[in-house]
This record gives sequence, structure tokens and C-alpha cells, in this order.
Amino acid sequence: MKILASSIQDTAHNETRFLVVGRNYSKRSKKNKTSVLLMIKDKVGALYELLQPFKKMKINLTKIESRPSKKRAWEYYFFVDFDGYVEDEKIKKCIKDISSHCKLVKILGSYPRVL
Repeated sequence: MKILASSIQDTAHNETRFLVVGRNYSKRSKKNKTSVLLMIKDKVGALYELLQPFKKMKINLTKIESRPSKKRAWEYYFFVDFDGYVEDEKIKKCIKDISSHCKLVKILGSYPRVL
């Protein structure tokens, strides 16, 4: 993409993420990151249970962000980024494991890790 302007932030450590939407995953690189959208079941310990497979598989979470669903009170979507490629065996196993704790699991993509 062509850069129209650079260094326009008002905070030194500001980061802006841009997404390229496509039908296929990026090719595997030396270091990859995967992004998923999750909706967990509304129960005590749900977030804790969701995070356990990542710990068990030693998958590093790089970001977790919640947003209200706007459909029901106390229902949230979680955007989660983690190290690894969607076709890695441990990533596939982790996603399978977390699926039992979620109402929704959507893989947004895997792509080369920049930082």
C-alpha cells in the first residue's frame, strides 16, 4: 500500500493496525501471528477456561481485547491475537479445545508477525 503520510500520531507509542481482507491465509513465514474472534459462554470462570488451552499448548497471547456484543447484556466478543500459524498442529488443537468453551470461534487469519 502507498503511504500517504507518516509520523502523524500524537502519542509516541501509538500503533494503528490495518487489515487486508482476503479469502485465503497468508503464506507461512518464519514468525507468524493468528487472530481469532471468540464469544464465550456466560458463566463463572468462562474466561479462565478459555485461556487454559493456550497455557497448556504454550501459545503466547499477544493481545486480548473485549467488545460488547450489543445483542444481550453482559455478552462480549473477544479479539485474540497469538503467536503461531493456523495450520500448526498445536494451534489447530488449541482452537479445537477452546471451541468447547465458546459460543463462537471465527479465525480471522494468520499472517507474518511484524514485531
